[in-house]
Amino acid sequence: MSEKEKVKEKVIQIINLLEFAHPDAKLILKWSNPLELLVAAMLAAQFNDDLVNRVTENLFKKYRTAADYAYANLEELENDIKSIRFYRAKAKNIKEACRILIEKYNGEVPKKMEELLSLPGIGRKTANVVLSNAFGVIEGIIVETHVSRVSRRLGLTDKTDPDEIEKDLMEIVPREKWLRFSDLLIFHGRRVCKARNPKCGECVLNNLCPSAQLSK
Repeated sequence: MSEKEKVKEKVIQIINLLEFAHPDAKLILKWSNPLELLVAAMLAAQFNDDLVNRVTENLFKKYRTAADYAYANLEELENDIKSIRFYRAKAKNIKEACRILIEKYNGEVPKKMEELLSLPGIGRKTANVVLSNAFGVIEGIIVETHVSRVSRRLGLTDKTDPDEIEKDLMEIVPREKWLRFSDLLIFHGRRVCKARNPKCGECVLNNLCPSAQLSK
């Protein structure tokens, strides 16, 4: 068995164990349509999903269409999301992205990776969140803070750039598991494999994790 085959086998074991540990793993952001998910995902960049949900609870009542954002007063929109990190830049990007949605996509969120990436403030992580969850289009693996940290600790990649990490993971994770893999690693990172003081002693991946072996 080649090294890559061994890693792929390890990934299957990891997925199975995490399914047992976190059967409730799913996207935490709250949304009811693709536009809401797009906005929520943009706000969630480098920020806490739970806190984003608190902001969007009122935001989504006020702004219901792409036009509502596109024609909103920028200072007012900034004020509506001011508790979000980098709120000024995010307000500007959301407003401009929604203007483009109106001009190019009839006010609808596009369903293609390259079209989403052409919008301001949208990287592969945000695009993957929207495509996979809103449209069932799986073109990659969502690599956010937890996925990045946990996958490195597990020895699945040695990269630090999210796009490079995604490429490594796409080669070893079965395509039909790409979305589930992200959800599971995110929940595992939130609950067990934390940035500081990871709970290696109670981790179901203890015997598969090089980092846990080093801590023994």
